[in-house]
Amino acid sequence: MSEIKKSDNAALTMFILGYYQSSASNPAVGLEPLSNEEVNATVADVVKKNPGHSGLATLQNELKAQMDNAGQGNLVGKQAPEFTMPDVNGRPVALSSFKGKYVLVDFWASWCKPCRMENPNVVAAYNKFKNKNFTVLGVSLDQSKEPWIKAIKADKLDWPQLSDLKFWESPVVALYGFEGIPFNVLLDPEGKIIAQGLRGADLESKLAELLK
Repeated sequence: MSEIKKSDNAALTMFILGYYQSSASNPAVGLEPLSNEEVNATVADVVKKNPGHSGLATLQNELKAQMDNAGQGNLVGKQAPEFTMPDVNGRPVALSSFKGKYVLVDFWASWCKPCRMENPNVVAAYNKFKNKNFTVLGVSLDQSKEPWIKAIKADKLDWPQLSDLKFWESPVVALYGFEGIPFNVLLDPEGKIIAQGLRGADLESKLAELLK
């Protein structure tokens, strides 16, 4: 990761940094995540090298989205906080309406690169277990409807999708206490959280364990 400090390209630097942290959050990858001090120092260096970069705030948000879930509170064992949010057609949908099934509540957004990279894993898990009392509920932090709908179609996300289009101001952020996306919680049929932050092979492995 020392090479990243030599780059003068803000977008490339932030993307590589975020992707590294996201990958390092998976124990199977065998990478050691950078400390908060190292991340902050790298980001500060990017800002210094690109003082007039108009998109740097967005890039910083995307980096935040790619960070691992170390800052998330442990929700496992707790009842999932209830919320109601509009679906793609504007109809209000309550989380509690999915009781009786195992539900992966998947927090994501069309603008979130690591979310889009993780989506194929979620699609694979959904297709494998959708006939075993399992579904996915997508909750997006998008700000406008068009890119959200476009991403749903492009990534073939064939499960219910909700969004209040309030970006990080959405009440679900505080309700579930996450600081970056992608983030998810897995609920049992009673609505209790039995796992969180499942990605890649870990998601399919956990579902295979539960849905034999």
